Amino acid sequence: MYKKQFEIRWSDVDANGHLANSAYTNFMSHARMSFFGEHGFSMPEIRKHNVGPVVFYEHMFYFKESFIGAPITVTIEVSGLSEDGMLFMFKHNFYNENGDNLAYCEMQGGWIDLKERKLTSLPQALLDLAEKFPKSEDFKVLTKQDTRKHGVRPRPMQA
Repeated sequence: MYKKQFEIRWSDVDANGHLANSAYTNFMSHARMSFFGEHGFSMPEIRKHNVGPVVFYEHMFYFKESFIGAPITVTIEVSGLSEDGMLFMFKHNFYNENGDNLAYCEMQGGWIDLKERKLTSLPQALLDLAEKFPKSEDFKVLTKQDTRKHGVRPRPMQA
C-alpha cells in the first residue's frame, strides 16, 4: 500500500471549517502522481511515450471530519489494471493521525495518447512497470465493460 502524508491548509477548508470536497480530490490526484512517479511513471517519462492519465470517475464516501492544521494520510491500492494497461482502478483511503478512516474513494481512469486525444494502450516499457505495481487483495483484470459498470452515458442538453 502506498502512503502520502499532507497537512490540511487554510485553502483546503470550506465554509464549514472542515476539509473541503475539492481538497480530497486534490490530495488524491497529488498522491496518484507521486505514486506514478515513484513507480517509473514520472512526467518526463510518460511524455516521452506521448501518454497521459485521465480520470473516468471518483466515487467518494465521507465518514469523519478533518480540520485545518491536522495531518492527513492518503493511501493508494491498485485494485485493477487492464491487460494492455489502458485502464486502471485505484482505491484511496484517508486517515487522520489516530488512524481513523475519514473517507474512501474508488477511482477509475485510463491513458490517452496526447496527440490523438484518444484512449490508448500503454507502450510495452510502461506496461512492464505497471505490471509491477503493488496490488490490492481484490485486484482484478479490467475490461472495457468495467468502464460501463455504472450505466452512466453522456446525454445532450434538452432545449
